[in-house]
Amino acid sequence: MYQYNYLFDFTRSVFMKMGCSENDSIIIANVFLAAELRGHASHGMIRIMDYYELWKAKRINTTPLVKIVHESPSTAVVDGDNAVGMIAARRSMEIAIEKAEKAGTGWVATRNSNHFGIAGYYSMMALEHDMIGICMTNANPLVAPTFSISRMMGTNPIAVAIPAMNQPPFIADFATTPIARGKLAVAEKKGEKVPFGFVQDKDGSPSDDPTILKRGGSMLTLGGDRLHGSHKGYCLSAIVDIFSAVFSGANFGPFVPPSVAFLPVPDKKTGEGTGHFFGAMRIDAFQPANEFKAKMDEWIETFRSAKPAKDQERVLIPGDPERESEERIMREGIDLVPAIREDLIEIAEKLKIDFVIS
Repeated sequence: MYQYNYLFDFTRSVFMKMGCSENDSIIIANVFLAAELRGHASHGMIRIMDYYELWKAKRINTTPLVKIVHESPSTAVVDGDNAVGMIAARRSMEIAIEKAEKAGTGWVATRNSNHFGIAGYYSMMALEHDMIGICMTNANPLVAPTFSISRMMGTNPIAVAIPAMNQPPFIADFATTPIARGKLAVAEKKGEKVPFGFVQDKDGSPSDDPTILKRGGSMLTLGGDRLHGSHKGYCLSAIVDIFSAVFSGANFGPFVPPSVAFLPVPDKKTGEGTGHFFGAMRIDAFQPANEFKAKMDEWIETFRSAKPAKDQERVLIPGDPERESEERIMREGIDLVPAIREDLIEIAEKLKIDFVIS
């Protein structure tokens, strides 16, 4: 087990060695460790190797100038200058919040960025401002549209954070696929299979092999197949892609540059880098904040009181598992899969950083 502070300091050191400023490295470490604490190891320490390989391949800029390139009172387009995604994303959400403070709502489309960790981190930034936060991003083209074997889209997550009064906030953070790409990587590291309905082979046959993407296979959209609503997952993923890329001027669909080094950069470009979309909505632009938050308490309490199905202890509210995970992991420590620990040891040796084997 590793303590939060140890892995935070290690992650900060890795990115400083890669050329990021100390401030940027702290932001990056915050997002990585937030993923670990919230039970999303698929977006935590396992991803550091991806970033290291991209840095070695000179595919990310560790000294970016993130800037607004177009704006109105309530909107902006941000160019991330090919930054590590966390840097472009955090600044973009700050701009959305700043605009919402003045105009009631703020909307930012970001281009020329990279993978940014968990989407929920950025939507949650709005909570302390009595705002609703929204975040989405396109991603590696590893997902096939319904009825296809072509890898056209990413896992394209959506995250929404809504404050309450006395209850914990409502936080929905989910991919538009049945499984995140990083969870396939975790399953691979553990030597495990995945359920059918998550991936298919290069011919479109169902597969339970988490490594199938390396042999031309693809991920499926939320629903898995047409009978179970994969067309709805396809629609959700398409909406994220359009908001994140067509709005911002980033690459869309199959032209998104992959955030893993084993995939080649597409020959064709339709824009710049990976795209994100952020929103902040000031509650008191719609009604008094305390009235809304009290009503959210009532909404949450109502749904908590729903009768559980057989063999289920309780009904959860979006954000409950992550919040409970944060409390437990901060107390007990972070357990790294042996193969992920080996990756971190390798990176530490190459960058001449100490890493304790726990």
